[in-house]
Amino acid sequence: MVTYQGAVFEALADPTRRSIFELVAAGPRSVADLAGLVPVSRPAVSQHLKVLREANLVRATPVGTKRIYALDPRGVTDVQAYFAQFWNVQLAAFAQSVEETP
Repeated sequence: MVTYQGAVFEALADPTRRSIFELVAAGPRSVADLAGLVPVSRPAVSQHLKVLREANLVRATPVGTKRIYALDPRGVTDVQAYFAQFWNVQLAAFAQSVEETP
């Protein structure tokens, strides 16, 4: 069984896909823009974007004949919350350690 977080991590596991995600995070871009920045074809970029869309990490907005891709705040917030649970546990452990130190 693949959890939502599993799908996100699977989507970001591919180095090219992760590069595309990072480029979109820097600012909205079209497939043509992205294809000029990564070493894969436009159809390959489209396939990578499809996986990122299905994981709710990016969303597409039609602008004329193009689709402009931007981060999807829902997915990014969910990923942030996933990592925050571990961060909060570590902060609590650190606070306890400091309080117990004479």
